[in-house]
Amino acid sequence: MAAAKAKQAEAERDDAPEDEGEAPAAASPPKKKFSLKMIIIAAAALLVVGGGGAGAYFYFGGSGQDKPVQAEVKPATFVDLPDVLVNLSNAGTDRTQYLKVKIVLELPDAAGVGQIQPLMPRVMDAFQTYLRELRPTDLDGSAGLYRLKEELTRRVNVAVAPNKITAVLFKEIVVQ
Repeated sequence: MAAAKAKQAEAERDDAPEDEGEAPAAASPPKKKFSLKMIIIAAAALLVVGGGGAGAYFYFGGSGQDKPVQAEVKPATFVDLPDVLVNLSNAGTDRTQYLKVKIVLELPDAAGVGQIQPLMPRVMDAFQTYLRELRPTDLDGSAGLYRLKEELTRRVNVAVAPNKITAVLFKEIVVQ
């Protein structure tokens, strides 16, 4: 047993630091943690500053060489239609009501006028047949007029296909 104790004491002497002034090996990991924390903080700060700078660069225009491209605005072309006067559908009332509408078609370009003019009888027929089926309550309020405008636009586009109009505009609407 004495021999075992001697070997153990000798092993402990070999593990012990040779100079007592040196710091033990266990004290060095906190230094590594401190330096690792500093590296992570510095990298995060660099990322935030760099990201902010890059964002400002791209947001405020960057190189300054790119000029904003202005879209070429084509003036719309308008085509007046003849006045439309129809009697509205009366749901069992004795009083007949009439609708008088002045309509303008908005075209995307002037070239479409020549293509749509020969199709005007078809457009007017689509208007007459649709407007005669309307009831006075269908035209109540701005929502009713909006629905009328959308439906007339759809019907005109069907009548003049493959040409296309942009919108149906009302100059005057009278319900009597």
